[in-house]
Amino acid sequence: MNTSGTRDNLFREIDKRRRDIKTYLRRARPRRTRLTITSVVGSALVAALTAGPGFGQEGFTAAVARLFSLPDPSVVWQVICVLAALLSVASAVATGLANSNNVAAQITAAEACNIELEGLQTALRFGHLPLEDAVRMYQEYLSKVAFID
Repeated sequence: MNTSGTRDNLFREIDKRRRDIKTYLRRARPRRTRLTITSVVGSALVAALTAGPGFGQEGFTAAVARLFSLPDPSVVWQVICVLAALLSVASAVATGLANSNNVAAQITAAEACNIELEGLQTALRFGHLPLEDAVRMYQEYLSKVAFID
């Protein structure tokens, strides 16, 4: 099993899997960032929306109603409540999506596997690793990222 052709085939297979992992990471990292930003910004906006009426009470709603030429200050409360509810739901959904797929852990596993495969390729390239051990390590590393097609 320790032929040069078999070693080259394993090297190419590792290279292919590393490309698959890099493709996954190019898609997953921005998604994780979008979900995190949506969650944090949405939560902050909910806090900001509810702070004005909470601290300023009727004076705040009357001032906002005058600013936007609204005939009734109660409309300010309604708009703020609807916006806060929508932003709260968006933040909760973003957090739920990030946690349901365990995106952060999968990205970390993919990054670690890519580094391990790079080290394996280097060991194969310079012949510092018996082929049988290399195949075993390759299978072990890939089992950590079974979620990647």
